[in-house]
Amino acid sequence: MRASSPKSLRYAAVLGLVFGAMSLGEARAANPLELNFWLSGPRYDGAVADCDRALPTIATQFWEKESTFWNSSLKITGFSAVRETAFRPWQSDNIPRRYCSADAMLNDGKVRKVHYSLIEDGGFAGYGNGVEWCVVGVDRNWAYNPACRAAKP
Repeated sequence: MRASSPKSLRYAAVLGLVFGAMSLGEARAANPLELNFWLSGPRYDGAVADCDRALPTIATQFWEKESTFWNSSLKITGFSAVRETAFRPWQSDNIPRRYCSADAMLNDGKVRKVHYSLIEDGGFAGYGNGVEWCVVGVDRNWAYNPACRAAKP
C-alpha cells in the first residue's frame, strides 16, 4: 500500500478544519425547502377492501401453510357468517385496518372461527391490501394465541 504524501495529508487536515469551523455557527431552523423535502410520510385514505375480498387469500395461504410446514392435508372448503368486527379501532393516524370474523368449514368436517384483518398498503412491498389471519384451534405455532385473540382488535 502506498503511503500518503504530506501535501495530501495537509489538504485533508485543512478541509477538515474548514468543515469543522462551518459547523460552529449558530443552529438555525430548517428552511422551507428542507422542512418537507422527501419527508411527506405515508398518506392513508382508509380505502380498505370489504371482508369477503380476503377469503380466497386466506384459503390459499392456509392450505400452503398446512401442507408445507405441518405436513397436513387440511384445507378450507368454504366460509359463512362473514362479518366486520371493527374498522380503524384506534386513532385515526394509525394504519387503516378492517377487522373481520367468519366461520370456516375445513375438509375434516369441523367448522372453526377465523379472525382476520385487512391492512391498507400492507401487501408485498406496500402495494395493495395485506391480510393477517388466524384459524382458531389450528394456530399451531401459537402466533396469535390464546384462541387467536391477538388477531382481533
